[in-house]
Amino acid sequence: MTTPSRTTVGIVGGGPAGLLLARVLHQAGVDCVVLEARDRTYVEQRQRAGILEQGTVDALRACGAAERLDREGLVHDGIELRWNRRRHRVDFPSLTGGRRVWVYAQTEVVKDLIALRLADGAPLLFDAQVTAVTGADTDRPVVQYTHEGTARTLTCDYVVGCDGFHGVVRKAIPEGQLHTFERVYPYSWFGILADVPPSCDELIYAHSPRGFALHSMRSPTVSRLYLQVPNGTDPASWSDQEIWDELETRFAVDGDWKLDRGLITQRAVLPMRSFVTEPMRWGRVLLAGDAAHIVPPTGAKGLNLAASDVIVLADAFTQWAATGTTDALDAYSDTCLKRIWRAEHFSWFMTTTLHTAPDQSAFDTRLQLAELDRIATSPHAAAELAENYAGLPVGRAGAAGRPV
Repeated sequence: MTTPSRTTVGIVGGGPAGLLLARVLHQAGVDCVVLEARDRTYVEQRQRAGILEQGTVDALRACGAAERLDREGLVHDGIELRWNRRRHRVDFPSLTGGRRVWVYAQTEVVKDLIALRLADGAPLLFDAQVTAVTGADTDRPVVQYTHEGTARTLTCDYVVGCDGFHGVVRKAIPEGQLHTFERVYPYSWFGILADVPPSCDELIYAHSPRGFALHSMRSPTVSRLYLQVPNGTDPASWSDQEIWDELETRFAVDGDWKLDRGLITQRAVLPMRSFVTEPMRWGRVLLAGDAAHIVPPTGAKGLNLAASDVIVLADAFTQWAATGTTDALDAYSDTCLKRIWRAEHFSWFMTTTLHTAPDQSAFDTRLQLAELDRIATSPHAAAELAENYAGLPVGRAGAAGRPV
């Protein structure tokens, strides 16, 4: 493939956001080039999120990228909450008008989108290290990058940064034009992958005096589990038995439920933060996904927020290409930020309700338990949680206020 030097939309970042945007634009006849700093093997093995909202699945189906998802993805109609040795299931379809979620790892979404782009013969450059984006305030921004040992440039009508929290594209926006909002949480997640069938049919979110725990899965034979741990925890400092014992303690409920154990194949500690950059557009540069916002993983919003960003953005580019109007592009940042702040709030709510802070008082714990009790007894509280978790329709920010 000839290395392109000119395109309509330059997409920096070959993760799910960049690849989904490229797929939709290609189908709409809008020329674009994807530049990814890592090699293909790394990108296809990068472990990230595993929960897809209804809207994300709908978008993948609409662009022809859901064939394997529909065959192999695990449909989930709810989650289970645990606290005080109690368990309560939140049923999504009955509370949301039929919306649900799917367990399908981000790595698999990425593999599917890469395969489609390569099959289309559309430009996707791996090992393309972007060093700068210049001319954001002109009608021809330029992406400077290195590929195959050669410094190159890509002149674009627009540049979209899908290159993550540490990416380069956000730096093209003058510092004085950006406003950043951030919260760093005083705990982390210790995550493991284990070769053992899940001990549950749906995700379990557990509140415990010893800290939060989550039971998820990657497939019918692979479990994904998390423990709340102090920041800075060394994952090698826990033995396998200590991990399983602690998980069993935090998931404990009255009844005959049992946590099955297996070989732990991966372990990592994940810091938790909330982060939003405003605006998400300046001149001809636009931000999407983790380049613009980060959420703690408790609400399963990260990948889904990125997908909703690029759905809005793809529609805006398609409108511009067809009519020449930039109304939707001009509104992109405001449109997305309404949904982003709703998701930030929901993720904060799930995180602070289920985790035990280092300085937590007995009063704080009683408030958490009261919140969980209300979800279990109030259809309105349960519906608010279900609606946010299963995903609000794209373009709808949702009601203000905490989900109670």
